[in-house]
Amino acid sequence: MDRKKFFRIVIIILAILLLIGILIYVFFNHRKENQNNDIIREYTPSEEITGEQMRQTIVTLYYNQKETNTLMPEARLIDAKLLTQNPYKMLIDLLISQPKNDKLETCIPKGTRINKVEIKNDIVYVDFSNEFVTNHVGGEEKEKQTIDAIVNTVTELNEVKYVRILIEGEENLAFQDNLINFKENFKRND
Repeated sequence: MDRKKFFRIVIIILAILLLIGILIYVFFNHRKENQNNDIIREYTPSEEITGEQMRQTIVTLYYNQKETNTLMPEARLIDAKLLTQNPYKMLIDLLISQPKNDKLETCIPKGTRINKVEIKNDIVYVDFSNEFVTNHVGGEEKEKQTIDAIVNTVTELNEVKYVRILIEGEENLAFQDNLINFKENFKRND
């Protein structure tokens, strides 16, 4: 084999290796780019989202944790449309109902009904039925927990700073043992 033929073969082999190297580089670079695009790409659900699902929102309700006897938040997914009429009444109605978590329980006494809920300035006035005080287990700690559950739940809405409790439309009443009365507005304790 003469030298010229040898150099041609070497040059052809080098050209082929160079071409293979370029192809490998392009292939891996393109693949990496696609992986990055997959991360950035918008999520497309496997099924169409209904109008009802689009209207859902999360609210936070506060219940008693049975084991530790402390207030615990419970997130609840509800139809946002339910909050359009009177969101404060809706939140308290949900608070009266039992929580979804078995380790939690409502702080609102059984049989309690809501007569009226309205907001004036940054105060929510909640008028409960008489069962709110007559069916309460009593004790300052439990009474405070009931008030805090209501206040924490309602003040999750930004425009609310205080809660005022009325019983059958009357102000300045108290729980039966008179440990906590309703003469003042209640504020969230953070």
